[in-house]
Amino acid sequence: MSNPESDDANTLTPEQRLAPENLDLLRACIVTIPNVQTVQACVAYENAHQNREPILRWLAQQAAELRAK
Repeated sequence: MSNPESDDANTLTPEQRLAPENLDLLRACIVTIPNVQTVQACVAYENAHQNREPILRWLAQQAAELRAK
């Protein structure tokens, strides 16, 4: 039985999470972020590279949901 905290989805880099061109896939990559630290890394990556406002909003929403848990 695998541990959900060690799945490959939890080991994606910010670059891998934010690379998909398909918005549905990109959104899926964001909502599966497991912790606030990963969200912060993705925000830093996005700010340094593409700085897309909708993506930054999705990341902020994911961070808020993780903090609420």
